Parts: sequence; C-alpha cells; structure tokens
Amino acid sequence: MFATTAMLGDTGYARMTIEAIAARAGVGKATIYRWWPAGKSALVLDALAENVESGPTALPDTGDLEADLRGVVRATVAEFADPLLSATTRALTVETLEDDELAGQVRDRLLRPHFLAVRERLEVGREAGQVRAGADLDHAVESVFGPIFHRWLLRTGPLTDEYADGLVEHVMAAIRPGSA
Repeated sequence: MFATTAMLGDTGYARMTIEAIAARAGVGKATIYRWWPAGKSALVLDALAENVESGPTALPDTGDLEADLRGVVRATVAEFADPLLSATTRALTVETLEDDELAGQVRDRLLRPHFLAVRERLEVGREAGQVRAGADLDHAVESVFGPIFHRWLLRTGPLTDEYADGLVEHVMAAIRPGSA
C-alpha cells in the first residue's frame, strides 16, 4: 500500500500505472494483478481505505457540538481543496460512475465510516440537549457533506474554512432545540 500512496503523491492518479507501482514495491506486475484483478482503482481504493480504517472512528467530543462539527467539516473541505487529493478523488469518482461494485465499496469503505461518525456525534449532541429531539440526523449528515461534494464536483465556488463554517451554522440552525 505504501508504494501506491507514494505513487499517488509523486505522479497523481491519472499518470500512475500498475507497472510503476509494481516496480516501486519491488514485485512483478502479475503479483499486483493477482491481488487486485480489477486494476488500479481497486488498488487505490484499498490504499485509501487502509488510511480510513487505521484512523479514529469517532469525532472529538469537547462538549461543544458545533465546534466539533466545525473542525471535522473544515478538515473535509481542506481535503477536497487539496489539489493532489482532489485529483485522486475525482478520478475515483469518475470510475464509480461506470462501476457499481466500485461505487459500493467507495461508499462503504471510504464514506460511510465518516458519515456514521458524524451521526454518532450528533446523537451524543442530542443526548446533551444540543440537538432537538425530532431532528432527522441522517438528513443532517447529508446536509453537511452533500453541499461540499456538490461544490467540489461542479466547481461552483471555493472550498474554504468560511464555507465550512457556513455549512455548520446552517445545519445547526436546522437541528438546534427550538428550531422547526
């Protein structure tokens, strides 16, 4: 996996080849295809998923839900704004449009852990009285991440801390106690 992530950093997804990854890893091309018969997208997915699976699964809980969400949303926006990460994500996104199995794996292995962590933090916020009882937490999660993806995919505006903060304010206004 190290060879894959290193190659992504050096050449980016579009110029990365199985041959180059194999050479960097010190193995034959056949070895790569034996483990990843679907090719480059499956290999990259495994490398990215390894980072997700080895990282923390829960959001910070400082007792201030809005501040905790702001930190996570800012980090997400920064990842989408990073040119190298963005290029890899764009390439993988394009491949998911043609490959339902890959799309399901990207959703389940890369996206779902983050969405569930945010949902769990919202549940803790509800228990602490920071989220109204009837708020739909799944909609709240989609309301945070959907606009980021939309802005990134269509390039409708910059991905900045200010944008991230505005999203959090918008979602919190909808789910705070006393909101309708």
